[in-house]
Amino acid sequence: MTSTFRTLTVPLDGKAFPGGLPSFLVRDDVLCWTRREAGLAGFGEIARFAATGPDRFLEADIWWRHLVLEAEVADAVELPGTGPVAFGSFAFSKTSAHESRLIVPEIVVGVRDNQAWLTQLTVDGGPLTEETALAALDRWLSSAPRTGTEGTTAAADSDGDETLGAVPGAAGGAVVRPLPLAAGATLHTGSLSEEAWMDAVAAGVAEIRTGALEKLVLARDVVATIPSGVHAADVLRELAARYRECWTYGVDGLVGATPEMLIQVEGRTAQARVLAGTLDRRDAHGEDGSPMDYATRVLAGSDKQRHEHEIAIQSLTKQLAPFSEAMNAHDEPFILELPNVWHLASDVKAELTEVEGHVPTCLALINALHPTAAVCGTPTLVAGELIRNLEHLDRGPYAGPVGWLDAAGNGEWGIALRGAVIESPETVRLYAGCGIVDGSQPQAELAETWAKFRPMLESLGINN
Repeated sequence: MTSTFRTLTVPLDGKAFPGGLPSFLVRDDVLCWTRREAGLAGFGEIARFAATGPDRFLEADIWWRHLVLEAEVADAVELPGTGPVAFGSFAFSKTSAHESRLIVPEIVVGVRDNQAWLTQLTVDGGPLTEETALAALDRWLSSAPRTGTEGTTAAADSDGDETLGAVPGAAGGAVVRPLPLAAGATLHTGSLSEEAWMDAVAAGVAEIRTGALEKLVLARDVVATIPSGVHAADVLRELAARYRECWTYGVDGLVGATPEMLIQVEGRTAQARVLAGTLDRRDAHGEDGSPMDYATRVLAGSDKQRHEHEIAIQSLTKQLAPFSEAMNAHDEPFILELPNVWHLASDVKAELTEVEGHVPTCLALINALHPTAAVCGTPTLVAGELIRNLEHLDRGPYAGPVGWLDAAGNGEWGIALRGAVIESPETVRLYAGCGIVDGSQPQAELAETWAKFRPMLESLGINN
């Protein structure tokens, strides 16, 4: 890139946002990261980085820092996510053929703490003003292809203020209506049949019992074919509305809603949400007491589930410690309630310290943290090799980091769980995985994968 990278961020004062940030999810090629009503949505592409291999995070970090070093930045908002921003998705494995990527959009809409802003990014020499930014946003919204939802462009509300990106039925407290079932949709076996995958679980348990490792995470895939077409924007809006406590992500055909935050950085503060231990909410039907009482008794009271969770916490805190001058984690995990499952969850907060004269970047932290025991196992090298031997699957971006970063070092990176890759206009590959420890039962682990497939299946209009 020989042209100068320039960005302009302006507040969207006086604009109404029915549904918040999710109301901007109107294009199948949208880049997004959203939770509740906040987040970022990106349109277009002015630059891209791609890499494979063990150094993909560090190579991306170098590329991004070089890009923003000499950027001309005009930022009237100065919040995390303003100014230069890139969305990213990284392969789970260093051996994967799948390309990890950072994508710099042309336009970014941000919503945070009831503040909204618009950023235009460019590498050409044209004018960069509030008017050009608003015109570019309108161009992207008004040219949105059919996604199954009516209404995308700016309109006027009853007070005469402009309403941007208004989409009926988007998230933000709106009632979630049942999706019409996808006509003719079918599910197909992925890399392993159910029986073969359960055999892999049994083989993993046998390895754990030899003492070679404590925990192993095994994933499986299924393929959905939808003759009427797979529309990413529809899927993202459904996920954002149904799974409001998760982070809904969309990057280059990778879509999902993850409940697990690998690392969030704001200034010198880093936070993470660690999950390990899962209970299908359908299992509570017919049980005595409230559903949450049942979850607390069965999930928090399980030695197996708590052991799996403790391994995940220790994995993250051990890897984060060299970058922290102080760290705080919950003494006891809490129950995270989602529409499909309950999880044992813990939040970790750390104050970052300078390493070699500077505070580590998001991507430097990811390089140190990934893969955690929550998505790989422990010890990491042993678990990783066993995954390759037992899964017969290239996970691609599944269980890899997904999120965004800005030039100030802020960013949010989740683990790409409860997600899928849109492989063609009619085909989507779904992924789900389970933590395997001593005592894991193959049939129960298989049932857990179906519980974890449910968010994507629901959003695709598939009953299972």
